[in-house]
Amino acid sequence: MGCFFSKKSRRKSPDKDPALASDVSTSNNAPETNNTNGNQEEPKQYSWDKRDKVDPKDFTLSGLKDATVGRLPGTLNGQQFIIQECENCNIYVFDHSAAVNVDDCVNCRIVLGPVRGSVFFRNCRDVKCVVACQQFRTRDCKKMDVFLCCATQPIVESSTGMKFGCFQYYYPELAFHFKDAGLSIFNNNWSNIHDFTPVSGETNWSLLAEDAAVSEHVPLPDPESEFKSVRVSAEKNRSIIPLTKGGRRKESEESCLFVFFAGDYTTANARKLIDEVTAKGFVLVQTKEVSMRPEDVSRVFQNSAEDLADWTAKGPVVALELNGDGVVEACRIIANEVFSGTKVFVSENKNSASQDVDNFFNFADMQLGL
Repeated sequence: MGCFFSKKSRRKSPDKDPALASDVSTSNNAPETNNTNGNQEEPKQYSWDKRDKVDPKDFTLSGLKDATVGRLPGTLNGQQFIIQECENCNIYVFDHSAAVNVDDCVNCRIVLGPVRGSVFFRNCRDVKCVVACQQFRTRDCKKMDVFLCCATQPIVESSTGMKFGCFQYYYPELAFHFKDAGLSIFNNNWSNIHDFTPVSGETNWSLLAEDAAVSEHVPLPDPESEFKSVRVSAEKNRSIIPLTKGGRRKESEESCLFVFFAGDYTTANARKLIDEVTAKGFVLVQTKEVSMRPEDVSRVFQNSAEDLADWTAKGPVVALELNGDGVVEACRIIANEVFSGTKVFVSENKNSASQDVDNFFNFADMQLGL
């Protein structure tokens, strides 16, 4: 039997069949079909085609020396930013960003506005900076002074001579930039440092003096620079972030827990309380802003839980630990006289106050993943 494809095709060739030749000729000469409107169809556009083009140079400072540079408010708008290979520069980034990498910089002063993600310093030395971020990390760095606001535990790795202080800074847009970056001004773990590479018998990091002033480490912008329009202050009483004692040794064995429940003026009320108690000589140790469920209330507030459970559903609470002899009585008086129309929790007496502080801040640290 022969193969199926071995037989020659019996289809007639157009050359031998005039009828077929005529059909082919007619088909080849048929006019092309045009768009009914006489216009060619425009190519389809996708969402990524409509995005503004980003020039990497606008988000990088590289290879600068003896310069005062940075970015004004509204120029980054949440983009990532890179600073690299700069020497003896004053760098001011007065905007919020997604993440910042600082590499191979020497003898620089740096101010970074709120960063939604991480700030990573690598192979830098003799750097003094003011930083607000979700995560802070250094690697292979030497001799850095950092005034820090960090929502999580700061990390140092293969770094020496690191000193930390509480963030103290102000410019008019800063509060809005904190909000845009998703950071709370009350969640600051600036002194809770984790050293990935500890060396036995040596200390790779320490805390700056309690009276350390930002302006003595990081100068304000020159009035003749491009930043002259930004009204900057490094005064403690104008700082967006409350100045806390952090991990330093407490001067008194008496502390008090003061909690504001969600309302229209929670932040303003917390600031008012800080002004009231510090004016009386008491010290703000730490603050936290955290959400609570009704079932968390009994564990944290114990005997006072029944009256507070419904309030936790209204939004995050703001808590403050205040320290000093007589602070519990002073806080209860302030609560009655200044915040009588506001829902608050205040430690009942100095005997239970220490447990109140431990219960709340241990809970808050777990909620925030610390």
